[in-house]
Amino acid sequence: QVQLVESGGGLVQAGGSLRLSCAASGTIFRINDMGWYRQAPGKQRELVATITSGGSTNYADSVKGRFTLSRDNAKNTAYLQMNSLKPEDTAVYYCNAIVERRALGNKYSYWGQGTQVTVSS
Repeated sequence: QVQLVESGGGLVQAGGSLRLSCAASGTIFRINDMGWYRQAPGKQRELVATITSGGSTNYADSVKGRFTLSRDNAKNTAYLQMNSLKPEDTAVYYCNAIVERRALGNKYSYWGQGTQVTVSS
């Protein structure tokens, strides 16, 4: 199996910064895309950012220029640096990874348990 463990959430004032981490462990041959999604109360889960194994990134328009997603393939870990946080960024943030558990195997999607980010005005 594969586990994703998120950390780094918390309470911050508007304009502040937080850094989220997502560490993958378990039976992993290769991790393809990794990404962060978020879900605010009463809303659907939405994409925040994704990153390929080669480092190409994609961001939601709402976070472009404020959030930076990176990864360390040797550590199977992704990092989301969030700057200039706004109250509307308040949500539970979930990590996602597309994992091959063996060579030429199928790709599986795994999710973390979520970490709360709260931005006060």
